[in-house]
Amino acid sequence: MKNVCFYLNIHQPYRLKRYRFFDIGNDHYYYDDFANEDIINNCAERSYVPMCNTLLEMSSEYGADFKCAVSISGTAIEQLQQSEPEVIEMLKKLADNGCVEFLGGTFAHSLASLEDPEEFMRQVKAHQKTIKMVFGQTPKVFANTEYIFDDDIASMIQAMGFKAVVVPGAKHILGWKSPDYVYTSATAPKLKMLFSNDKLAYDISHNFNNPEWDEYPLTADKYVNWIANLPEEEQIVNILLSMDIFGAFIPASSGIFDFMKALPRFGKEKGVRFTSPSEIVTKLKPVDSFSIPYAISYVDGTRDIASWKGNDLQREAIGKLYGIAERVSMVEDRKIQQDWDYLQGSDHFFYMSTRNQADAAFRPYDSPFSAFTNYMNVLADFLVRVQEQFPENVDNEELNSLLLTIRNQSQEIEELNKEVKALRKNILESEDINYAPVELPAVAEKPAKKASAKKSTEKKVATKKKSK
Repeated sequence: MKNVCFYLNIHQPYRLKRYRFFDIGNDHYYYDDFANEDIINNCAERSYVPMCNTLLEMSSEYGADFKCAVSISGTAIEQLQQSEPEVIEMLKKLADNGCVEFLGGTFAHSLASLEDPEEFMRQVKAHQKTIKMVFGQTPKVFANTEYIFDDDIASMIQAMGFKAVVVPGAKHILGWKSPDYVYTSATAPKLKMLFSNDKLAYDISHNFNNPEWDEYPLTADKYVNWIANLPEEEQIVNILLSMDIFGAFIPASSGIFDFMKALPRFGKEKGVRFTSPSEIVTKLKPVDSFSIPYAISYVDGTRDIASWKGNDLQREAIGKLYGIAERVSMVEDRKIQQDWDYLQGSDHFFYMSTRNQADAAFRPYDSPFSAFTNYMNVLADFLVRVQEQFPENVDNEELNSLLLTIRNQSQEIEELNKEVKALRKNILESEDINYAPVELPAVAEKPAKKASAKKSTEKKVATKKKSK
């Protein structure tokens, strides 16, 4: 039986308002609330709500025969909770009935995995906490921002306890090998790698509504037949798609939702099973390992990271931002910490890219330079606020000393907590043991002596008063 897993990505950044040079030091609110609310409402109406309804119908009709995965950023969760809580409630239902598995990720959909390992781990933990609190699941499979991945990131993901990671099916990495198997990372042998099948994903995202395509129209039975006819020994087909594709980029009038609803029915006829990534990594064994020394992503045909770090503008902005990471980590101001998360969103740097100008209609700036100028004005104000907490005259040596002290204290607290847990465990175990009674020496006389001494003192005081 063939295994197929759909991965649906939901992400919305906090877009910045027009922020001028003269606003620096005077205006500490950076976000375009109108644009953010308008976009999230539009996406919810056209895509998120109808797609969640489709998944709920599929779950009701097919039960355990249809499962999928959802990767949702923390910033998207926050905006949906505020503007479109219906979507959150529907996702909760999908989690409760076992239809959807939520993946781990970075809270702010950031590039921290490429810049700052400690910040990366902090964001991943914050995202895990949010997913657990909102949807009641603890992610076991990881999907990085835009599926960015390399050997160093693999080691960090494994260290955080994830069982598997979703990886772009880059041709220059796979070579002659098929993406339709489970692999492991060469630098993190316990971490399983789930490569995307880019062709089958592209057939939906780009060709479904393309009348000039040779295979147009794409129907559910045709799509399932393609999967069923893949080599018998190939284990799993991973299909990565943005949820915005359904309804927003491919209109409902095209029949895209009906296409999705029909897949499990034809899958059942052809021996194709729609499953979750955790079930895949539990049941299937890896066939080989991969080393990926240079970072890859799911964006562009080149599958590299140039969309965020490909020019001097982007590298300058990223360098300035992460150059203050250590100082920000020591700031307790909640608003600064929140802005720190939002300013790390990968979208800000994508808008500065000189590549993919065909997508300019989806960018809120006239040019990459406009995006850079606006972001740097915001960042300049943010730097002023951070420096007010930790001025520049606090040199790096002193700052590193403070950070070392904080880390040592954190480690001591963690070790003490482990000791407390061990002691509690020993106490609980000892309750089942019958000890011989031990006679303790009597100690009742000592308090009596103290009492008599007190009375003697009171008599002496009374005698002195009478004599006076």
